[in-house]
Amino acid sequence: MALPAPHPAFQEIAERVNNWGRWGTDDEIGTLNLITDEVVRAAAAEVRTGRRVPLALPLREDGVQTGMIPGRVNPLHSMVQINQEIFGPGTVACSDDAVTMGLQAATHWDALTHVSHSGRLYNGRPADTITAHGGAEFSGIDTARRVVSRGVLLDVARARGVDRLEGGHPVTPEDLEAAEELAGTRVRAGDIVLVRTGQMGLYLAGDKHGYAHPSPGLSVRTPEWFHARDVAAVANDTLTFEVFPPEIDDLWLPVHGLDLVEMGMLQGQNWNLEELSTACGEEDRYAFLLSATPEPFAGATGAPVAPVAIL
Repeated sequence: MALPAPHPAFQEIAERVNNWGRWGTDDEIGTLNLITDEVVRAAAAEVRTGRRVPLALPLREDGVQTGMIPGRVNPLHSMVQINQEIFGPGTVACSDDAVTMGLQAATHWDALTHVSHSGRLYNGRPADTITAHGGAEFSGIDTARRVVSRGVLLDVARARGVDRLEGGHPVTPEDLEAAEELAGTRVRAGDIVLVRTGQMGLYLAGDKHGYAHPSPGLSVRTPEWFHARDVAAVANDTLTFEVFPPEIDDLWLPVHGLDLVEMGMLQGQNWNLEELSTACGEEDRYAFLLSATPEPFAGATGAPVAPVAIL
């Protein structure tokens, strides 16, 4: 049976941002290829004070997930041994833990295989290369082995003079450029862009349902902006990453499809950018060294990450 044709608005943008074959037919990491040794050396030069800002949410049972996405459960933490003298009486006692969680439950990166469209994944691979037992045969999150580059905070909320963008606000290229002007730096090839909407403030205040929906997020127009700048990866401070509800009727998760499938660009969600916004404002600079390598779960379509921005 033939698959339905993509939405015309989606298809037009997809043709303009497609990176299939750009780094060879065997490529599995997409725009992470843009993070070269030269890019990392330049990123290291952004470190001036050594101030380190953590960007991950705590992994906790009452986390950001509301049950909207089946199987994406908040971390369930259990102690499997407590002060147990496993080598006999009087020996060093050990305590161990176990956890069950959705790999995209809290602060995470989506792997390029997180979504498919028209039966295809990044670089034209068939969607059925993801299987129940093996996970992702290609482009699993474990292929993103060293995500370290120059980070740039595009603080759209601050640039627009608000603490938080309204729910349902689509973050446009014009918003990104206003934040870029505030930052006083130009996004360049190999950068990891962090987009702050201020939505995280709702979750931190205890309103996780308000945090989830309605949400500001990236517009379907932004992938072309990131493609033109040769951005290596993008993360933001929302549950859905893109604006939700969608800006085009009957076009669900188009930014996911364009970023992950067409461009091969990692995208991150639930990043806590509040402390970073304060730090960048205090130091009047919005570029930094960013360390953000995901946990290398083999064949996984996403994984938790504990990013740190170093100013």
